[in-house]
Amino acid sequence: MKESGPENDQLEKSFLTENDKKIKQPKLEKSGKGIDTMFRITLSNHNNLSRLVDNKAHILLSVNAIIISISLSKIIPKLDNPINVNLVIPTLILIVSSVASMVFAILATRPNVTKGSFTKNEVKEKKVNLLFFGNFYKMPYEDYNWAMNELIKDSQYIYNSMIKDLYHLGIILEKKYRLLRITYNIFMLGIFISVLAFLIAFKFR
Repeated sequence: MKESGPENDQLEKSFLTENDKKIKQPKLEKSGKGIDTMFRITLSNHNNLSRLVDNKAHILLSVNAIIISISLSKIIPKLDNPINVNLVIPTLILIVSSVASMVFAILATRPNVTKGSFTKNEVKEKKVNLLFFGNFYKMPYEDYNWAMNELIKDSQYIYNSMIKDLYHLGIILEKKYRLLRITYNIFMLGIFISVLAFLIAFKFR
């Protein structure tokens, strides 16, 4: 039979405590990996959505550029003829709507310019996101190296920087999609109105 006593009880408690730590530790590591995976997937989704907006804006730029080039080379030279004077208004509608659509497509893809620098106080107070190049591209390497070492020391600072990065990416995406929606609306209405105007012009020619 095993002897029971204060020493055995203490050993049993310490053994259980160590086992509990061994059991709980993988859960903490798993939770950390889950957080990292969440950030990685979310950031990848944000980048894919941003790339999708840029591709759609580039398509609209190309289409409108083709429409304007055809209008300038094929239609406008014929407007000097008095017979084609009724085509002036439809052509103007088509060109103006195409130009407006191109302007908003450019605004949707235009990058934002940031100051590109930070102060040591901002790093110490954890107010600067060192994971975004726009916040440090003007800084000397020594200052950036020091700031990154300060970031690495604090895991909470790292997560807060990643959260801030995702937040600002979301704001930029909202702006891109809003401008892209305006671009599509202008393009759609411009095409519809100009085609209708051409049909009316040809009918009453």
